[in-house]
Amino acid sequence: MTGVPLYGADFADDPASVYARLRRDHGPVAPVLLDEQVEASLVTSYDAALQLLRSPETFSKDPRRWKAVQDGRIAPDNPVLPMMGHRPNALFTDGAEHARYRSAITDSLGRVDPVELREYVERSSDSLIDSFGPEGKADLRREYALVVPLLVFMEMFGCPPGTAEKLVRGMSGIFEMVDAENANALLFEGMVELVALKRAEPGPDVTSWLMAHPSGLTDEELIHQLTLLMGAGTEPQQNLISNSLRLLLSDDRFAGSLSGGTMPVDDALDEVLWSDPPMANYGVHFPVRDVDLAGVRLREGEPVVVSFAAANTDPALASHRRGGNRAHLAWSAGPHACPAKESARLIAAVAIERLLDRVPDIRLTVPAEQLRWRPGPFHRALAELPVVFPPVHPKDATASGAAYPAPGATPASPRPLPPHPASSEPQPGGKEWPSSPAPTSSTPSAATSTARTTSSAPAARRRWWHSLAVWRRGR
Repeated sequence: MTGVPLYGADFADDPASVYARLRRDHGPVAPVLLDEQVEASLVTSYDAALQLLRSPETFSKDPRRWKAVQDGRIAPDNPVLPMMGHRPNALFTDGAEHARYRSAITDSLGRVDPVELREYVERSSDSLIDSFGPEGKADLRREYALVVPLLVFMEMFGCPPGTAEKLVRGMSGIFEMVDAENANALLFEGMVELVALKRAEPGPDVTSWLMAHPSGLTDEELIHQLTLLMGAGTEPQQNLISNSLRLLLSDDRFAGSLSGGTMPVDDALDEVLWSDPPMANYGVHFPVRDVDLAGVRLREGEPVVVSFAAANTDPALASHRRGGNRAHLAWSAGPHACPAKESARLIAAVAIERLLDRVPDIRLTVPAEQLRWRPGPFHRALAELPVVFPPVHPKDATASGAAYPAPGATPASPRPLPPHPASSEPQPGGKEWPSSPAPTSSTPSAATSTARTTSSAPAARRRWWHSLAVWRRGR
């Protein structure tokens, strides 16, 4: 096989150099390996990616067209299959079938009020900060960026913690291709539990709304829509939060003040979505016939993967301005563009704002270039994000970190999920999420007043969020 590997530590450590080499040696579409047995073509050109994503009549999303699977050249237990194999959901279907699934998803997500969502993210973020704040140190990837999306998923989808733990273990294994077959089975087991619970006890949550939707989803279809939403709302979401925090903590472009009316968190999100998107390579399509794309012949039924990361950093792009520029492909494009991008951006922005408001004097414990990345051909994912800061008192003095247990010893063994921030007992579907238009970007969060120690700030220059915190507290 002649493709360039997109798996292993070497690729994870420096994917940009791999994309540059692919452009140099092969042009806008290059042969790659997603694992030792799975060949694909990778689109590295922005224009070619847009052409593919907007041409569903030529490039199908249905993996049942995958000839290597049809011919038995790829084993049923191949670790790539859970991410690329057929599921009856909105991601892997076309035409009327896709429209039916997508309408159920968009209508159900549309009932989530962004104001309620913001308030829940703020409460969840506060509970997490209360748990690690007094220690003056944390792994923000495992103790914060990983957990916030899970808490949001549990609340929005009416999912109790025990079931959610199965879901996250399964989903993590699929993304990292670690024992992917068993991970897929664990994910399915958790989804069956969730669907059974909601059939017996429907509530004001996205799962129940999907069940009641006029599209009439079967239990199997429901499980696969939920799997899609879980996959899109947890792993990529934690990567967006982690990658943005890494940028804010290490890049001097984001260390200035709020002068000129700029929005540093929004700018950091834009920069990450352009240069380090949480799903770096995905958007898998299958040509319905032999076809040329950007001068490269693609064969019917052979997978074509869109490199959102490479396309976004295509040297042919005329503009290099990132802040405020939403023309990136991190959310994909065309009929399969992410239906929840505004909610995803809101969750990330609020989680980051809340952290930097309450813990303004925060810094990495190692240089940014020494941070480790988790291997995998699809995501751009930090392994850890260790930081130190002057200890921060809990907002509620009774919390003092007891609500959230310590993380597990290794990334492959996630800690047990924490209880609902507002109670020691899970409350699936306990909050109404009234319908309201989603915002186009994050809205300024309300001012907070948080008790802090009198410890002096680190010797390093204070960054913009320190000034923001002082301004918000009226000091």
